[in-house]
Amino acid sequence: MSITAVLCVRNEAAFLLDWLAWHRSAGVSDFVVVSNECEDGTDAMLDRLQALGGLTHLRNAAPYGKGGIQFSGLKLAGKTEAVKQADWLVALDIDEFVTVHVGDRTLPALIDALPEATAITLTWRNFGNAGVVTYEDAPVPVLFIRTGPRILAWPWRAAMFKTLYRNDRTYRNLGVHRPRNPVEDRLAEARWYDGAGRALPPDMANGRIFSDYTLPQHDLVQLNHYPLGAVESYLLKADRGRAVHSEDRLGLDYWVERNLGTEEDRSALPLWDRARPIRDRLAADPTLSDLHGRAVAWRKERLRQLLQEDRYRDLYGRLLMSPPSRPVPVEAARMLLQGARAAARNDDQSS
Repeated sequence: MSITAVLCVRNEAAFLLDWLAWHRSAGVSDFVVVSNECEDGTDAMLDRLQALGGLTHLRNAAPYGKGGIQFSGLKLAGKTEAVKQADWLVALDIDEFVTVHVGDRTLPALIDALPEATAITLTWRNFGNAGVVTYEDAPVPVLFIRTGPRILAWPWRAAMFKTLYRNDRTYRNLGVHRPRNPVEDRLAEARWYDGAGRALPPDMANGRIFSDYTLPQHDLVQLNHYPLGAVESYLLKADRGRAVHSEDRLGLDYWVERNLGTEEDRSALPLWDRARPIRDRLAADPTLSDLHGRAVAWRKERLRQLLQEDRYRDLYGRLLMSPPSRPVPVEAARMLLQGARAAARNDDQSS
């Protein structure tokens, strides 16, 4: 079984070796990584990784087209042999770590547990900041273990997913959250399952990008999502910009919706023990070790530069002043959901 993971990155070299080691240990056989406009040596690190094998590196140069940076990157990735020849595909981000709970806790074990599935939703479990201010060169899944409740009534964005899917040509294109551009006469054969092992209705084969957030989603697998990191890392993330919604600036609103920490989740820690030997082997390469050290130094210097700008200095101060977020009460969440549904009906009627 071959599983190809597709990743789009910019200025993420300091996190790259950890992420690759994690997913190699989880059963990913091949990686296609698309870089764009890197200043921290991410592209040079990917060139070296490609030379070592098991990874295809593509540079995504402007102009990016109306779909934006990430969609143009996925389009490039879709042309590679590692994508075309894979049995299974998944598109992930650098702040996402697949955490399987079944069998030997690998992606092949997850696939074996759902033999009828042609697509499996990997629903986010968002991990908050937990009061960490300083960026540290250490594995993200080890540093951040505070998260929100497993059933989170609001916001719906917390229940978004990525998709592990069989490369059976039902879908023509990779997508950020789910495969796109289906072959209509093949959709009836698609079998979608969620992370708790439930069969999903047929319309899921060509539908939404978030799971049913009234139900537990993580019995078999969860996608550990670390959208914030340390305060210093969030500032650098705001500087880098969003890949899909490039016109939106990251600010306090994004932070508040994701900075939940009412529960502790240590389920990823044993998986880092499994990934560590792979990470050590990568770091034993002198070129990769040097590039990693340079990337860490780049982050610290870039932070120093950002704090000389009013916008980033203000954001840094507001983040330090902000308490951890609290989950929205269930009744209030229902009211918000009713409003969202009413707005959708109004949009349908006006169109």
